[in-house]
Amino acid sequence: MSKSEIKNGRGNPWSLFVLFFTVISVTLVARHCYPEPRVLQQSQHQYWRKVPLHSTRGIIQDVKGNALVISDTIPSFAIDPSLLTSEDVDKLDGVISEDMIRKIEDAMKNKKQYVPIAAKVDEKEAARYKSLKAKFKDPRALIEEFDPYRKYTNQRLMSHVLGFCDVDNKGQAGIEQVWDNTLYNPPGQRITVRRRGSQPVSLFEHDIDRRTTTPVITLTLDSRIQYVVEKHLFKAAQDDGAKWAVCICMEPNTGEIFAMASWPTFNPQDRRNVNPEVFSNSAVSRGYEPGSTFKPIYLGIALERGWARTDENFFCPAKLKVADGFIRESNSNVAMGNISTAQLLIKSSNVGMAQIGIRTERTKVYDSLLALGFGRESDIELPGVARGILPYPENWRGITPANIAIGQGLAVTPLQLITAMGAIVNGGKLMSPYIVKEAVNSMGETVYKGEPKVMREVYTPETAAWIRRAMRRVVLEGTGKRANTDITELAGTTGTAQVPEGGKYSRNRYVASFIGFWPYDSPKYLMLVVIGEPSSGRIYGGELAAPPFKAIVEEMAELDYYS
Repeated sequence: MSKSEIKNGRGNPWSLFVLFFTVISVTLVARHCYPEPRVLQQSQHQYWRKVPLHSTRGIIQDVKGNALVISDTIPSFAIDPSLLTSEDVDKLDGVISEDMIRKIEDAMKNKKQYVPIAAKVDEKEAARYKSLKAKFKDPRALIEEFDPYRKYTNQRLMSHVLGFCDVDNKGQAGIEQVWDNTLYNPPGQRITVRRRGSQPVSLFEHDIDRRTTTPVITLTLDSRIQYVVEKHLFKAAQDDGAKWAVCICMEPNTGEIFAMASWPTFNPQDRRNVNPEVFSNSAVSRGYEPGSTFKPIYLGIALERGWARTDENFFCPAKLKVADGFIRESNSNVAMGNISTAQLLIKSSNVGMAQIGIRTERTKVYDSLLALGFGRESDIELPGVARGILPYPENWRGITPANIAIGQGLAVTPLQLITAMGAIVNGGKLMSPYIVKEAVNSMGETVYKGEPKVMREVYTPETAAWIRRAMRRVVLEGTGKRANTDITELAGTTGTAQVPEGGKYSRNRYVASFIGFWPYDSPKYLMLVVIGEPSSGRIYGGELAAPPFKAIVEEMAELDYYS
C-alpha cells in the first residue's frame, strides 16, 4: 500500500476497527436498553415468576367446632383415544355404555385426544373405571382427574340450614347461598424470584399466608341437639303421615338458634330424584295459621292494652255468634261455662278469646302484631325468609277480629311465632333471631359476628310473668299434659288449626303444634314443634306435637344440657 493511499484514507486499518466497534456498541445498547418484548418476557421468567395458588371453598361448622361441610375432591375419568388400540376398545364393553364406546371410536378416527366418560363418581364406580388402566396396552389412555366438591359430613343433618352448591361449587341454598361470597376462596398468585444458586424465594410471604386462609362460617346450631330434634320430629312426621313438619329450638334470652329442622328432608350430597319443593326450609319460608299457640301472644297484647284483665271471668258457650259467622270450641258440643282469664289459655277456649277479640281496636292490634315481627321478614342469616300474612286493619271486617284472636285469619312462619313467644319467656324483650355465630373470610378477617340484639320491648315484665304462669298450668292441668315430664319443669301451649281451602276451612286438613320453654323458673330453652297436615286421623296438638316435644326435652337431658 503506497503512502499516498494511506494519506488519502483508503486501506487504513483503524477505519475498520472504528466501524466494527461502532456496530458492536449500537447492538449492545439496543439489546440492553431496548430489548424485544419476547426477549424481555423470557428473561423475566427466568428470575420472576407468578405461581398460581389453588384454593378450596370454606368450612361450615357448628357452635362446638364440629365440621359440617368441608371441601374435598372427587374423581372424574376420560379417555385419550389417540392411545387406544382396537383391542383396547373391546375391553370397554361392560364398563361404559355402548353410546360412549361409539363416541370413542369416532374420536379415534378423528384423532381426538380427550373424551370424558364419567364425572364425579363415588368410590365404587371409580374402582370400576380404574380397572381399565391394567387392561390397556398404554395405561396413559385412561385419564383420571380430580374435581372439587362439597362434602356434608353428616349427610341429611341440618340439610335445610346448610343448603348445597351446584356443579361449579356455587351456593344455591341455605348457608351455602347466603354466605357464598365469604365461603368462596379465590385462587391467588405467589410471586417468586430466583436467588443465586437457583433457589426460588417467595415475596410478600405474609400477605400470601393471609390470602390462603380457609374461610369458616360458625353456626349457633349444636349438632347433638339438632340430631335429637330431627330424630323425634321426623319419626312423628312419618308415623302420622304429615305433609310437612318443623322444629326450632331457641335461647329465648338471646335469640340464638340451637336447632332448626324441616320435614321432608334430603341429602345435599345426593339430590338426584328429589322434588325441588323439598329444598324449601319450612321453618322460615312456610306461612300457616298458628291456631291456639297464638293465644298467649294475643292475650299479652290485650292485657297490655287494657282490653282484658287477669281477674275477670268469661261465659263461654259451645259456640258464639260473631257478626257474619260462628266461633266454636274445638269440641263444638261442649260449653266451658264461666272460666277465668288464665283458663282461656289452660283450656284453650276459642269462644273466650273471641270475646276479647271483638273488644279490641283493630289498628292498635295490628300495630302490636307488627311490633312483634308478624307481617315482616326476619333478618336471620338464611335465604327464603317469608313475611307471612298480616291483613291490614281496614280489611278486618265481620268475624275477622275474633278469628285473629284465636290464631286464624293470618299466616305466620314458625320462626316468627317462636321469636314472638320468646318475648314472653324472657320478660318482654323481642330478640332478633340469629343462626350464624361468626364468619371469617379468606383473609383471616372476621366479617360478621352474631350477637344478641334487642329489637324492642313489647311486654312489661309483669304481663310476661303472668302469661308464663298460665302456660305452666297448661302443661300441669290443661291441653298440654302430654308434654309434661319429671326431668324438668316446663311450660307451654298447644295448637290445632284448620287449613284454609277455597275461602273456607277444610275439615280434613289440620296443623298441630306445641310451643314451650324450660326450665320454668329460669328459661334456657324455647322450642316449637309443628306437624303439618297429618293423614293418620289424629289432629290435635296435644296428641301429635306434645309427645315429640317431651321426647326431645328428655333426651336432651341425657346429654347433660341441664346440669
